[in-house]
Amino acid sequence: MEPEGRDAAGKPLLVRVTGSSGSDGRGSASSSSIVAVVGSTAVAVAGSFEFGLSIGYSSPSQLGIMRDLHLSLAEYSVFGSILTIGAMLGAIVSGSIADRAGRRGAMAISDVICTLGYLLIAFSQNYWWLDIGRVLTGCGIGILSYVVPVYISEITPKNLRGGFATVNQFMICCGGSLAFVLGTFITWRTLAVVGVAPCLLQLVGLLAIPESPRWLARSGHPGAFVSALQKLRGQGTDISEEASEIKDFTEKLQCLPESKMLDLFQKDYIRAVTVGVGLMVLQQFGGVNGILFYASEVFVSAGFSSGNAGTVAMAIVQIPMIGLGVLLMDKAGRRPLLMVSAAGTCLGCLLVGLSFLSKEQQWERNLNVLALAGLLVFIGSFSLGMGGIPWVIMSEIFPINMKGSAGSLVTLVNWLSSWAVSYAFNFLLIWSTYGTFFICASICGLTVVFVERLVPETKGRTLEEIQASMNSPLTPFHK
Repeated sequence: MEPEGRDAAGKPLLVRVTGSSGSDGRGSASSSSIVAVVGSTAVAVAGSFEFGLSIGYSSPSQLGIMRDLHLSLAEYSVFGSILTIGAMLGAIVSGSIADRAGRRGAMAISDVICTLGYLLIAFSQNYWWLDIGRVLTGCGIGILSYVVPVYISEITPKNLRGGFATVNQFMICCGGSLAFVLGTFITWRTLAVVGVAPCLLQLVGLLAIPESPRWLARSGHPGAFVSALQKLRGQGTDISEEASEIKDFTEKLQCLPESKMLDLFQKDYIRAVTVGVGLMVLQQFGGVNGILFYASEVFVSAGFSSGNAGTVAMAIVQIPMIGLGVLLMDKAGRRPLLMVSAAGTCLGCLLVGLSFLSKEQQWERNLNVLALAGLLVFIGSFSLGMGGIPWVIMSEIFPINMKGSAGSLVTLVNWLSSWAVSYAFNFLLIWSTYGTFFICASICGLTVVFVERLVPETKGRTLEEIQASMNSPLTPFHK
């Protein structure tokens, strides 16, 4: 046997079995594994693209919908914000659906729900159809926001997991950007039909990709488990060591009492829950959604004649920084990227706050350029780590017997926090613009401390090793 690569401990990551297969080199197993994982990830992140498209849909569609359906601003505001309510409903059931129907089944269900929602929007004749369609779309992306990162983390090798999982955030960003661009050229009904396309593509793709091997092992499908793992690692790869580790860990989980939601708050799992929930709360309370939703108003308030140039600059910064995060995830590690990202968002908020403080105090030097610089630093830093890594860590730290209930809780907390920040941000700006950004800076600074003290480094470790170290009932498994 010939090693394909080694981790920090010297153990082979992929092992090539030579001989009867007639393969011509050690690159074959690695290549076939990468192709299978890339293909499966590509199908999964079609759901992430749908997520971003749904988030970005309401902004470019506002004028057309209000004109064609004769909606008041209040009625349209309900349409725009009700997506979050639907997402919270989807988040509540996301873990249960993913546990019962499988990861592929959950994605298929969410695709059907999103498709129905977008068709209702596309053919709506009044605001009732519009709102019901928006709620259904929210439910679908609420499920997707949980199941996509979980599926990716469960199929990828440990040395590639972080980078692949971060593609989820990259595609959300791409989906949102496409919605903004297309919305300037096509009608809101046509844009709603476009929203159906990623759902249909994913539904077709799901027929070709394997189910999560870890879910198959937990659900009592040993033959399908081995087949799926072999397909993901390459037909010429010896999967016996990885399969044995997953199988032994799953058998240990099955010896534990049946888990319930309340079990999450017992001391056995409290560290993992604290890390998962804490990262989601800090991610949102750092102010990202408020800043994104009200970026134009912030630029105008800072003294710029228009917010358009600033928002375009933010969009340009976002995608390459997410790409950089993908490249660094499995090299620098999760913790360093999170701390650098949170420190950057803290600096960005401080710069924006200083800009508004200078304006209010009428200092001699006009510092409104700090608002632009601060927002660009904030969005670039957020995209580097805080945008995607909390979802990566959420998908890694919970054992599969608790992943459904824990994932639902964490996803619900994220959407609830998102709604709270989006709702309150404008009121906070009215209260004190610079005070709002100084509060956000404080929370971002607190995030650095939280990560340093509580968040484990998960780079280069199998899911079983991570979960055994984080959850005390599984500690004897940890080697």
